[in-house]
Formats: sequence, structure tokens, C-alpha cells
Amino acid sequence: MPQPKMPQATRLSREKESPRMNTPDRTRPAGPDTIEAAPLRGLPESERTLLIVDDDAPLCQRLARAMERRGFVVSTAESVASGMAAAAQAPAFAVVDLRLGDGSGLDVVGAVRTARPAARIVMLTGYGNIATAVAAVKAGALDYLPKPADADAVERALLAQEGETPPPPEDPMSADRVRWEHIQRVFELCERNVSETARRLKMHRRTLQRILSKHAPRN
Repeated sequence: MPQPKMPQATRLSREKESPRMNTPDRTRPAGPDTIEAAPLRGLPESERTLLIVDDDAPLCQRLARAMERRGFVVSTAESVASGMAAAAQAPAFAVVDLRLGDGSGLDVVGAVRTARPAARIVMLTGYGNIATAVAAVKAGALDYLPKPADADAVERALLAQEGETPPPPEDPMSADRVRWEHIQRVFELCERNVSETARRLKMHRRTLQRILSKHAPRN
């Protein structure tokens, strides 16, 4: 006799109750519904390993499941400490949130790069994209994406060929946002020194302080 289908609410509640994969040694292979990306076909597991580090647990798990369906062998971490421990496993790919509860994801990027110099790393950031790009590239990331990043964008960034340029954005930054980002970038390059930033931007110090105290303009 066929088994009755589980009600949707029950399936969702059981999924929420399942243990989170947040330790370095809990690596899940791709399932039977995998739609494997062409560059991953025929690669051994060690060349498909992906570490995702993000302290937003629901987002982290959704992205992990989506990347597994694309053929990656995924492990996750939710802090700098656990991310650096997982980096010792030398993943081939990594997606790392910049701002974590116990520090900066840039430390994890450095640890992954040390363990596996050829690793392809993407940084996720919810703020200061241009300034973040400077710091991320210095640390060893190959690209950065604004949060929330969807799995397709993450896959494209991780598997992009050298020298490949992304398509133009559908919703580019406004002029006000570009100005704000430029100020943030110079501020970061000046080691967050307000006086030096104001001098280089030829801007009054108080004006700069007012700009820095505000949220980024909406696109």
C-alpha cells in the first residue's frame, strides 16, 4: 500500500528540527537531484569541496543546499573560529561573509588561502561594497557579492574563467550611492582616519563625519 504523503506543514517543521551542519567535518555529498555545473563534471570530491561561512544560519543552510544541488561538496561554519578550523581542510572553494559575530571574515579568507593557495574565494557583504572589494582582494578573494546573494550568482562567481567579465547589472547603483561608496573606499584606504580622508577628498572634516554617520543611500 503506498504511503500517504506527509502534509507540507509537517515536512517544513521536520526540516527546521533537523540538526544544522555547522562543523567543519560534516560534509554532505551532492544528492540524486544534482544539476552539476559543467566545470565540476568528472572532478574528484576534493576538487569540489566548498566551505560556506555565514552566521545567518537560515541563509547559510539555504545556500548550502542549493550549492549541493549544483555538484559541490559543502561544509558550513557560522563564526570566524569555526571557519578558520574548517579552512584547515583546504577547500577548493569558499564563500565567506565579511561581518561575522566574532570578527571579520577576512581572517577566514586568509586562512583558506594559506591552506590552499589556488582556492577560489568569494566574499559576501551587506554594506560598503567598493570598500569591501579593496579589503577582500587584498586578503585573497577573487570576487565579492552583496547580500543576499542567490545561488546562481555565487556559482557564476566561483566558476568564472580567468579574465571573464560579469554581465552589466540590471539595477546599477545610483549616482548618490556611487559617491557614498567612493568616500567609503577612500576612508578604508586611509585606515579609517577621518582627517586624512577629508584632506584627500578635499572635503571639510565635519561634512565628511556627517556622511560617514549616515546609512548608504538606496539604489
